[in-house]
Parts: sequence; structure tokens; C-alpha cells
Amino acid sequence: MGSLMRSEQMVLCQLFLQSESAYSCVSELGELGLVQFRDLNPDVNAFQRKFVSEVRRCDEMERKLRYIEREIKKDKIPVLDLGDNPDAPAPREMIDLEASFEKLENELREVNSNNEALNKNFLELTELKHILRKTQQFFDEVDTQNRTLRTVDDERTGLLVPDNSVSAVGQRLSFVAGVILRERVPAFERMLWRACRGNVFLKQAQIDVPLSDPVTGDEVWKSVFIIFFQGDQLKTRVKKICEGFRATLYPCPESAAERREMAMGVMTRIEDLKTVLSQTTDHRHRVLVLAAKNIKNWFIKVKKIKAIYHMLNMFNLDVTQKCLIAECWCATADLDKVHHALKRGQERSGSNVPSILNRMATSQKPPTFHRTNKFTKVFQSLIDAYGISSYQEINPAPFSIITFPFLFSVMFGDFGHGFIMFLAALWMVLRERQLQAKKSDNEIWNMFFGGRYLILMMGAFSVYAGLLYNDIFSKSINVFGSSWSVPSGVYFFNDSVDNWLTSATLEPSPYHLFENKSGRYYLPYNETTSSFSGSPYPFGLDPVWAIATNKLTFINSFKMKLSIILGVVHMMFGIWLGLLNHTFFNQAINIFCEFIPQVLFLSCTFLYLVVEIIYKWVSWSAREPNLDTLTGCSPNLLIGMINMYLFTGGQYNNTLDPITHTNYTCSSANPLFGQEGEFVQKFLVIIIAVCIPWLLVPKPFLLWRRGVSKVDKSLVLQYNIVYLFYCLSLFY
Repeated sequence: MGSLMRSEQMVLCQLFLQSESAYSCVSELGELGLVQFRDLNPDVNAFQRKFVSEVRRCDEMERKLRYIEREIKKDKIPVLDLGDNPDAPAPREMIDLEASFEKLENELREVNSNNEALNKNFLELTELKHILRKTQQFFDEVDTQNRTLRTVDDERTGLLVPDNSVSAVGQRLSFVAGVILRERVPAFERMLWRACRGNVFLKQAQIDVPLSDPVTGDEVWKSVFIIFFQGDQLKTRVKKICEGFRATLYPCPESAAERREMAMGVMTRIEDLKTVLSQTTDHRHRVLVLAAKNIKNWFIKVKKIKAIYHMLNMFNLDVTQKCLIAECWCATADLDKVHHALKRGQERSGSNVPSILNRMATSQKPPTFHRTNKFTKVFQSLIDAYGISSYQEINPAPFSIITFPFLFSVMFGDFGHGFIMFLAALWMVLRERQLQAKKSDNEIWNMFFGGRYLILMMGAFSVYAGLLYNDIFSKSINVFGSSWSVPSGVYFFNDSVDNWLTSATLEPSPYHLFENKSGRYYLPYNETTSSFSGSPYPFGLDPVWAIATNKLTFINSFKMKLSIILGVVHMMFGIWLGLLNHTFFNQAINIFCEFIPQVLFLSCTFLYLVVEIIYKWVSWSAREPNLDTLTGCSPNLLIGMINMYLFTGGQYNNTLDPITHTNYTCSSANPLFGQEGEFVQKFLVIIIAVCIPWLLVPKPFLLWRRGVSKVDKSLVLQYNIVYLFYCLSLFY
């Protein structure tokens, strides 16, 4: 708890590592994870450092591994992850890894290239098969209808040309066949008609089965077409249009016998290609399965090698070029572990020269290091998201273990929803080992699982707040019996069914307001007609408020006052934690120029408001006010605070109720503490006015007089602006 309350004591260390053992020593320190190295070459370009070539080699290995990983995921092969954490390989093993990755990448690229070529050939043969089949159907239809598209006699006419046009003697109809994407057929047909001026005849049929794209592997739907035309000019124009629409043309014989012979040859080649493709796919699958077993460990090894060389680039070389000099921050309690890690690195490298660790005296501010466990880690991360505390300052994380879930429950006070949250978090806590072993890549799941202890605490506090609010899935439950009752006399106000009671305002006042369909009326207070029993609900909120017409008025007022109390306590607690920091660092100027005016300012504003809220709750009762002096009428806190800052005291203002004809109406301007409290309020406002310049002026002036550095003097204006906004935020 001590290291969590304040950060660990840090020390700056200087390391002298032999060149042959530096890699192993940094590897051991990295596995230990207890040091933070400083960059001793901040002015040196990243491309001019000593081990930049090794870092580039690691980048190249990572690129190859990412390519292999994409291929594994493309084939949907499960990646084996046993949760191993292999050690960083030795520098000489880096060459073997590079050779293995190079061989594997080249083999996969060659297999993919061959597979793509085979698939492309298979696609072409498949399309040719469908063309031969569909064109044969076209010609068969013509034969059955006794129509011919080509004339063998001397009577030859132009295609789609009237009988009285110029005859095309000595010419024959030509045709081309191919395939095109199905969605391009309408535009393709319109373009042919317009470009050829109606002198072509297009026939198309859809391919019933989808074809596979050889590059992407996606399914595509295509159609077979055949175009009849006359003349070389139209032929050239038709081919250009087909090329523009990315249609694939295939040779198609004119005679039926040649088409049947070609179809048989195509089917034979397709069967041979299927066999070759199957063997190629099996070989590729075997290669990827073997790679999937080691891909995770390969990634870890390469990342560790890259991290080691990145750290070595931050070191300096001595004049002999045989020793590396490094500086690092380390917790004082972990110095022995660092010594042992350096010794293991020396033994692992086989060097006979030991590494040297020296403690350095420095005036630089050490980094902040909080030692956490699996429970406190999420709360520390939550605090660090808002800002990391300075070295040796009070850490708010231990207090947020209680305050954050509690404040969450104040906003999310529902027993049902809170209990569901609690059970879900409890399940993750009880099965955390099994869930951690799954190594899920889902970012949302990892976020919830990492915050399981936070969700557990929030659920538990929400259950408690839900019981206080008597709120279970937005419903109230009457366990102990309500302390309120509707007076029996109101049910006999009128015998008509239309005038039965429809709503009631819960207010333990001398006159109760009720409402029916005929209108509103008051019932005088007495022992038999009182709606409030006089004793509160034993635990939490009375369930009758769930159906009261003035529910929002009461609940919102209560929760608003409760929020003010909790917020002021929270702010005051933070200011007193600041006092502990000031005393720890012997900063007397901060105590007199920050802490004291802050406490006075907050106490005279919001703490005084909290006192008023509690005093009003304790001293005033809405059930039995004094009708003669109206001293029982509770004052309005908002009006009272406004009068306080305007130096205008409240006055009693008694009015006559037009319905009951009694002095019942209370004025909101009635003072809280009577006429005697006006002097106290004026005194508090004077203190507030004094605290504002007290916060803004003395500390910057004293720092200026002390002769701080020019850099610090440039921050004085920023300091004043920040404090100004801070004071204004407290004031408003």
C-alpha cells in the first residue's frame, strides 16, 4: 500500500556493458521489466545510429510475418497460441530466422503465383465450356425454327437492313462469342446498338453457376453472348466495344462438329486442371498449417529483438569502442534484481568481463512508478487517464477504489441492473484464468475483462444505492409498509363515480391537496386525516413516492442536495490531500498561498451551503409549522445564497391563503438563521473576496522575487490564468 499511496523511490543508474554482452544484458533487463532507459543520443538522427541496420532487418522480418499471417487468415487456419513467452534469440539466431522467413515467404509467393495462374486457366476453360454449350443452344434454336443467320446462296442481304436496301452480295455473316459480367449486359447492349446503328444482332444467356475470380477469390456472375455482324469494319468496332466493357472473347468454331470436338478437349483439360489445383492447394495448406503453429512465437521473438536494438541505439560508446554506456531509472527496492539480471546476461553471452552498475546523484525529477496488482491496475489506469501524478505525490488511485464506484452508484442506483453487473463481473473474476488463456483479440471484450474488478465494485455499490432509492428495474417494492396513507374522508366527497380520487400530493402539511375529475380541493389537517404517520420508512425511500404527483419535485430536490454534499466533500478531501503533498515536499509557500485560501474559499461558499442544507433538514418540518410567526416555514436555499452575495437579508412575508383563510403561505425570502445570521453571511462574503487575490497574487510574486529561471518566469502568466479559472469555477 505504501508504494501505491506514493510512487516508488527511484534512482538514476549508470551501466557499463561490454559490447559482446550488451545484447544479452538488455534482454534480461527487458524480461525483468523494472528499468526505464534514457536516450543519451537525443540529437542523433534515427537513421545514423549504430544498430539501425539491425532494426531495419527486424522491420523486414515483421513484414514477412505479417504476409504469412494474412495468408493463414485467408485460409481460415486456426493459429495455435499456448501463451508461451519465448526468450529473445541470440544475435546469431537472427540470421537463421531471416533465412527461414525468406524461404517461407518465397515458397508461399511461388505457390500463390502458380495457383493464381492455374485458377486463371481454369476460369478461361470454364468460360469456354459455357460458351460452347450456349452457342450450340443458339444454333439449335435456329435450326428448330427453320431460320438461318447466314445465307449460302447469292441472295445475301445486310443484317437488320430493309429489303429495298443495297444488297450485300458475296458477303457472309460473321460472329464473335465471349463472356461479360452480368450487371454490364444492359449497358453493353445499348452501346452496341448505338455504335453499330442497329447493324448487329446480340444474343445472350446467363451462366447458372457463379465463377471464381482467380485474383480475389470472390464469386462473380457472368453471361455468355454471341454477336452477329457483317463486314470487317463492324468487326473492329464490336471488338473495341467488348474491350471497353472488359468482356472476354473466345474462339468459337462455325460448324457443330468442330464445336463438339473442342468441347470434349476442354472438358479433358478441365479435369486435369482440377487434379493439379487440388495438389497445389493441399501443399499450400500444409505449409500454412506448419507456419500457424509457430507464428505467434515468431512475432514475439522478432519484437523482442527489435526492442533490444532500439534500446541499444539509446546507449553511448566509450572512446575504446568496446563498451556501451547506458543510463536508466530504477526503483531502489529493485536494485538487487537488476544486479542479478546483469549477471545472468553476462553468463548467457559467455563474457568474462562483468557489467558495472553505478548509482548517480542527479537533480532531475524521477519518473513516477506505481506498483500495482490485478485488482488495483484498473483503478490506477483510470487515474492515469486523467493525469499522472508527479514523483512522490499522493496517488489518488487507492481512494478511487471506493469513491469512483460509489459516485457511479449515486447516478446508477438500480438494484436490478446493478445486480446483473455484479454477477457478470463476478463470473469474469471467478473464471479469469480460463478466460485469459483464450487470448481473445476482441477489443471490446478485452476492455470489459480488463475492468472486471471495477465493474464488480460498481455493481456492488449500485445494488446498495438501488436499495436506498428503492429502485428495482425502475419499480419500487413495499417491504416494510408505507408511512403514508390517503385519508379515508376524501373517498366520500361525492357519491358520483366521476368524482372518485384520481391523484394526491404527498405533503405532510396542515392542508392536503387532492384532485379528482371535478377539480382540486383541500382537506384540513387533523389526527384522522393526516396522510403521514410521523415515522419515516425504515430503510431507503418510501415506495409511495413512485406514484405521487410531486415525485419529481421531491426526488430531484433530495438528489440535488445530496450531490452538492458529496461534491463538496470530494473537493475538500482533494484539497487536504494537497496539504499532505505540501508538507511532504516542505513547500511552505504552497500551504500559505494555496491551501489556506482554497480551504477558506471553499468553506465560505459551498461548505456553508452544505451546512445550510443539513440545518434545514434537521430544524424544519413541513408538518407542524407555527401559524402565528411562520417560523416553521422552510426558507429557499437558492434565494438565501443570492441574498448572501447581494448583502440583502431575508424578510418574513406572511400571506393569507385564499382557500383555507389561514396564515399558511410561506415566503421563500425567509432567512435561514434569522436576522442574526446576516452578519455571519456578510463576513463570509468578505473572506471570499479576500481569497481571490490571495490565490492569484502572492505566490507568483514570491517566485519572481526568489529569482527563478527564465523558463519558470514564463509560466507565471499561465499560473495566474489557471488559478483565475479555478476560482471562478468554485465561485459559480
